[in-house]
Amino acid sequence: MSPIASMTGFARAEGALDGIAWAWELRSVNGRTLELRFRLPNGWDILEAGWRDLAGKSLKRGNVTANLTIKRQSETRLELDPAALEQVLKIATDLHRRIPGSPPPSAEALLSLPGVLRQAQADQQEERATVAADVQAGFVAALADLVASRQAEGERLAAVLNRQLQEIATLRDTAATQAAGQPAAQRARMLDNLQTLLRDTPNLSEDRIAQEVAILASRSDVREELDRLSSHIAAAHELMGEAVNIGRKLDFLIQEFNREANTLCSKSASSALTATGLKLKAAIEQLREQVQNIE
Repeated sequence: MSPIASMTGFARAEGALDGIAWAWELRSVNGRTLELRFRLPNGWDILEAGWRDLAGKSLKRGNVTANLTIKRQSETRLELDPAALEQVLKIATDLHRRIPGSPPPSAEALLSLPGVLRQAQADQQEERATVAADVQAGFVAALADLVASRQAEGERLAAVLNRQLQEIATLRDTAATQAAGQPAAQRARMLDNLQTLLRDTPNLSEDRIAQEVAILASRSDVREELDRLSSHIAAAHELMGEAVNIGRKLDFLIQEFNREANTLCSKSASSALTATGLKLKAAIEQLREQVQNIE
């Protein structure tokens, strides 16, 4: 059986070849869908599509950032970017004309601006050809480590979810005990009030009054809500047994948990049952927060 996977994880892989060092860092947090963001050095974006396909086969949900850094241990040959130089020169010259007495732009200042000097294209191509295979293998290794990291976090999440489901089940049983006599008590209370009313207004139909009492008493019966809560708890355990890609299903199920807890509170006729209902809602909210991290 596959373990439950979290959407939170981290992995790193690094290496060096022929004076060129590379490193992958993969970070993952929870998300509604699978969103991949690659941060790659210049010239490496042509390989991004293949890496996206690999990630999509291993991950189903989460916001994943993949950061690749490449460093040469020897000096990198630089070349001028004519378009960038033209742009910054135009801006600097325009400012010089608009500010009387300002010094004209110097070559040293212009060359120090980001983007004016870049790694030589030939060096980029040579760099990529030298380490592309190693970088590819590093991404595969980092991706496998990220999957393992998410599964390890998922195992910890599963233990937390089981404890929270047990707490909800205990509160459900407490609510069942507290609500056992609620319909009968409500009926008796209403009948007492109505008998007083009948003495004051003898023309009221007793059959009609009895029907209204029965309806009001049934509205205070929370057995259906408690039964559905039991069913939802069982369904949550079944989903956790399935383990794979259950995050969305569990998220929907938590909404049903909340619906029953809200109805329980609205039907409560005692402070004790209301207090238990509020504890149920708090426990369900804690469960929802954990479920948000499951793939």
